[in-house]
Amino acid sequence: MEGRPLREECGVFGVFGVEKAAANVLVGLSALQHRGQEGCGVAVLEQTGRIAVRKGLGLVSQVFPRDAYREHAGCFAIGHVRYGTSGGGELDNVQPFVFHRNPYDFAVVHNGNIVNTEELKIELERMGTLFRSSSDSEILGHLVHVLSTGKEGLTAHSLKRALNLIDGAFSFLVLTPDRLYACRDKYGFRPLSIARLGDGFAVGSETCALHAIGAHGIRDILPGEVVEIGPHGIASSFFATEHRNALCAMEYIYFARPDSDIEGVNVHAYRVESGKILFRESPVEADMVFGVPDSGLSGAIGYSRASGLPLETGLIKNFYVGRTFIQPNQSLRMTGVRMKLTPVPSVVKGKRVVVLDDSIVRGTTSRQIVRMLRDAGAAEIHLRITSAPLRHPCYYGVDISTEAELISARMDVDGVCRYIGADSLAFLSEAGMLEAGRRTDLCMACFNGRYPTALYSHGED
Repeated sequence: MEGRPLREECGVFGVFGVEKAAANVLVGLSALQHRGQEGCGVAVLEQTGRIAVRKGLGLVSQVFPRDAYREHAGCFAIGHVRYGTSGGGELDNVQPFVFHRNPYDFAVVHNGNIVNTEELKIELERMGTLFRSSSDSEILGHLVHVLSTGKEGLTAHSLKRALNLIDGAFSFLVLTPDRLYACRDKYGFRPLSIARLGDGFAVGSETCALHAIGAHGIRDILPGEVVEIGPHGIASSFFATEHRNALCAMEYIYFARPDSDIEGVNVHAYRVESGKILFRESPVEADMVFGVPDSGLSGAIGYSRASGLPLETGLIKNFYVGRTFIQPNQSLRMTGVRMKLTPVPSVVKGKRVVVLDDSIVRGTTSRQIVRMLRDAGAAEIHLRITSAPLRHPCYYGVDISTEAELISARMDVDGVCRYIGADSLAFLSEAGMLEAGRRTDLCMACFNGRYPTALYSHGED
């Protein structure tokens, strides 16, 4: 993604029935670090039966020292890496959240965004609920508390009743003293997978994290499914009678790691296929192809294979410079682009180049890349994007809050091309996005404005 200006959702990971569970969770969270760099935390079941939480702002390696949990023998733990799309970036909004409900505590982590948060908050506050954060992720715990009866605490029944009241995108992990629940929204917006780990189980947002700890027998948790992991194994049920496979298209296009598999499709393979289809839809005469590191590399491979044009390295990434969108203003972000990406003059000088990237958001970074390639001597610059134009806000966990942020909401393709200064510009069609994953359904609301859910208080924003 150009300059990587969008914030990803979050990442969740949990381990049940495995010694040194918390240490395994840290490995899993490190593998999911690309999904959230704002904060992280781990909830682990202590021998006392209480759930202890440790969390902080920053990367996993910054919040947790190398030897964290090395001696902790506990078998149950969940964790979270965060980018805040709901609520601010303060520590109070960093997960996991722990809730006290007789006869025991439970902890919650969440990836996604709840679209009826305001409506639920108003009703819960009317019933006396006090919120400790501004994060929508706190909603589930309070709903379970209200819906539980007697002294039963959290049960699969009360959890499913609560999930039925929540609308939007979510992958929830819920840890109790003797259970781990893994829950995926009925639309399938966010990925969630489960696997075997020794005699126990592991659950995570992406399969790359499950592979990192040596888990096997991986399968996707289905839309609307609740997997209950307990002392006697696992049980599957569904909280919703109607569900669909409307996975967020941006998971394949940008968010997920290339070595992850989502719903039977490898992410790298999806991106390669997108590049092939993009050449079929928008060919151009040129001398070479290369991708914008890292997000455009797989697409460039596909475009090169389909076109027969040589695959080159025309841009070099400096891996020791932070993400450009973290900079507080546009001037510093632009300086960050020049520090992070460098053209290779000896490769591009006098050449007609095809540059692959996965999306254009504001257009400023693409414009800067084109300018740098011109200065390096490129004769022609043809930009190819392996997704459709982003034109609409996302309410499901991607940090696009207004159309004003999106250049393609204000300009047609020719206008965007003129703004960024390329010789030509083409986007992948929506049909091509589906074809790349051999799918019939994806959430493409940020491209076409067709939202799978009601928008509630978001209205016409």
